[in-house]
Amino acid sequence: MSLEVFGSIESLPHNFKKLVYTVCGLCLLVLFTGLSHADTPALREYDIDSLQKLMQSGDLSSRQLVQYYLDRIEALDRNGPKLNSIIETNPQAIEIAKALDAERHETGPRGPMHGIPVILKANIDTADQMETTAGSLALKGHHPPADAFVVTKLREAGAVILGKANLSEWANFRSTHSSSGWSSIGGQTKNPYDLDRNPCGSSSGSAVAVAVSLTSVAVGTETNGSVVCPSSINGIVGIKPTLGLVSRSGIIPIAHSQDTAGPMGRTVKDAAILFAAMIGADPADPLAGKFPDSPPDFIEGLSRDALEGARIGVYRGHSGAGVDARVENIVEETIATLKTLGAEVVDPIEIDTKGMGAAQREVLFYEFKADLNAYLEKSGAAIKNLAGLIEFNEAHSDTVMPIFGQEHFLKAQTKGPLTDEQYLNALADSKRISQGGINNALKTHKLDALIAPTRGPAWLTDHINGDQSSGISSSSLAAISGYASITVPAGQVVGLPIGISFIGGEFSDVKLIQLAYAFEQASQARQPPPAGDSLAVTRHKQPAPHHQARERFHQASSWFPRPIRSQSRARRFPAAPSCAAR
Repeated sequence: MSLEVFGSIESLPHNFKKLVYTVCGLCLLVLFTGLSHADTPALREYDIDSLQKLMQSGDLSSRQLVQYYLDRIEALDRNGPKLNSIIETNPQAIEIAKALDAERHETGPRGPMHGIPVILKANIDTADQMETTAGSLALKGHHPPADAFVVTKLREAGAVILGKANLSEWANFRSTHSSSGWSSIGGQTKNPYDLDRNPCGSSSGSAVAVAVSLTSVAVGTETNGSVVCPSSINGIVGIKPTLGLVSRSGIIPIAHSQDTAGPMGRTVKDAAILFAAMIGADPADPLAGKFPDSPPDFIEGLSRDALEGARIGVYRGHSGAGVDARVENIVEETIATLKTLGAEVVDPIEIDTKGMGAAQREVLFYEFKADLNAYLEKSGAAIKNLAGLIEFNEAHSDTVMPIFGQEHFLKAQTKGPLTDEQYLNALADSKRISQGGINNALKTHKLDALIAPTRGPAWLTDHINGDQSSGISSSSLAAISGYASITVPAGQVVGLPIGISFIGGEFSDVKLIQLAYAFEQASQARQPPPAGDSLAVTRHKQPAPHHQARERFHQASSWFPRPIRSQSRARRFPAAPSCAAR
């Protein structure tokens, strides 16, 4: 029913008008009952600590929380803006949540992740009813025989695996002209801050799902920028761990010398809580669990005062052609905030990265072929190796490659074994330049961390020319070195989020999280995306007619029992606490 019709009703006699509004309102409420529950703003921005308090008090259950997110996925991801961030939801999620609720009642929670829904990137193995496809039709129907180690750890912590997120197909290692966030299974993921712009990748769906509150937290993976870039562009926190802190077993690979899974959340603490649940020693991954001392505690040292006396270097190597001056302004504002919090800032820090990119590319081509072949051989997938994958894509090019090809696959297939001198030299060069650059900068200037803008503003999605991003990117140093980094919201350019990365040395993860937390608490820079504000958001951000109609209906029929929405437990929650209260 249009608003014009409602306007014409105003001329009717009062009693008859009330009756008409009652009938119309009932129809609207029935029609949108599933959506209204999903659009509860109070729950939308709740952090893990707040959710745990509600569940511990009995005001919320894990089952209700799971249903809340499933409703939002239906309303926002599959309908409404159609964000395309989720490939599939877990059909067992409700039952898992109910079992965890019963366990909480009987014996108490296992820890801070008990009953908390988590979305996994679709290149992470689960031995359940969901598929693991890397977004590719070539792996459609693929059900791995076992959970990835990180999934095992999350289940042990009491997390609810809510679903699988869309991604840049094969973690964005298929083509030179790919569109980040596109896969042949999931289609194009949209940026919730501007539906015409790109969400970055390859952990596109994971970032969007967290940003729009389709989940509490999510797991992404990164080889070079695939956690921190989508986190920055979608206004959330993303952690790229030191290589080896998180096991790689059961994750579809690109390159073992750089691959890692990483936590993504709306706050630093949420990401840290998820991070803690992901780590552990894994016999299947020789690097996993080899901590320098004892397992790190990412939560204990969180403090607003962590930047007091810290020495922070401003890495200026991100600058290049096309850098937006407004991004540089955000960097300057960040520097001012750091100084206000008591940090000593060393600016600029220059690092010579000549030759690093070329060496990395050679490493990735070699390792992709070797690592993917090893994964496919063990996974039980119908496709057994890279050669078979290339053949499948060529045979199904109309559905698999409608907008970009597989140039990276073809290049990787030409490479020999990992004993080739060309590979060994490239690996040595990439590590020498990246690790040496960071180590030297930290030591020379006695720094606790480097900072740099993570990425520029989101670019327009272009299925003809592929990604056309700005000249700003700071992910490569940490990615290639295998060292830690974390991106935190720092501001916006014309409504598009910009993140600041804190970059450190090997096993600096705890320190970086502490620094990032202090900055987050002071800056309060995160702003939820408009695509999460309403279930009927458009590019023009017009209010949904049914919302207007509902309000007019309530105004005209005061005798109608309003608790239809307020009966929902979620509607009785207080307003979401700000970061300053966390």
